[in-house]
Amino acid sequence: MEGVSVQRLFEDRQAELELELLTKGGGLERPITISDINRPGLALAGYTEYFLWERIQIIGQTEISYLGTLTAQSRRRAIERILGYDLPCIIIAKGLEPPKELLALTNKRAIPVLRTAQSTTPFIHQLTLYLDHFLAPTQTIHGTLVDVYGVGLLFTGESKMGKSELALDLVERGHRLVADDVVSIKRRGLGILIGYASDILQHHMEVRGVGIIDIMGIFGIRAIRLRKRVEVEVRLVSWTDEEDYERTGLSEQTSDILGVNIPLVVLPIFPGKNITVVAETVALNHLLRISGIRSAEDFNKRLLATMQRRTESNAYLEEDLE
Repeated sequence: MEGVSVQRLFEDRQAELELELLTKGGGLERPITISDINRPGLALAGYTEYFLWERIQIIGQTEISYLGTLTAQSRRRAIERILGYDLPCIIIAKGLEPPKELLALTNKRAIPVLRTAQSTTPFIHQLTLYLDHFLAPTQTIHGTLVDVYGVGLLFTGESKMGKSELALDLVERGHRLVADDVVSIKRRGLGILIGYASDILQHHMEVRGVGIIDIMGIFGIRAIRLRKRVEVEVRLVSWTDEEDYERTGLSEQTSDILGVNIPLVVLPIFPGKNITVVAETVALNHLLRISGIRSAEDFNKRLLATMQRRTESNAYLEEDLE
């Protein structure tokens, strides 16, 4: 994984995280590839069997206090113990003063040491949020993402299927465009997909015959969103009589994006079909489903129950020969 360099982290979050660079021995190009962090207290004390050296090492009051109890020679050995690994960087919290041995050895080995004035726990929280966003797995999909009734609908399909025109119609009806043509998707947390537009396209859309239009300029700020969770994929396909399309909704299809399965609705289209209303219905049906209401399954249960009652009634009447 390419990751983010220590230099990029320092430049992006220097003010927000109150960072200062303590070393001058280089190493700022070192990559950070994992969003989790590590407290090296046990490794400093001598136990390195499960030392998570590939993570950013956070040194707080506990580690500094421990090093202060050691003799100069023991302190140097403890620091050399963790610096024997290829650490990405070390960050000292709470504005604490690091041992001079730490700065001397890290300068020599080109391992950057940063310091923040923030307390350890809130600092770790902010740093993890930044790294989670930056290091999240990303995929680019050709499609259109629209917030419809609060549901992120990702419209996909071949070119010229009318994805942009559908999105334009939805925006005109009060829904919000997130991205058109190119949708970048990040996987966050426990299987959450976040979609957003590229920096260049943002709230612009290409409409064939018209050209590039500015959705925010035409419909206002309420017509766009910067990002939205991707919850349902709606795949537009050309209608064909040979295909057996889903009619009951009992057979659920899913789409895999970055290892996350989301509901998939395959929507056959033909001239004159009101796709906009169908798209709104897909969003509303999804809201029902996550509320525990499954229309197709509930209807099927009622149908089976009705058939069972009729069977029992018919059997009774057949035996009543009076």
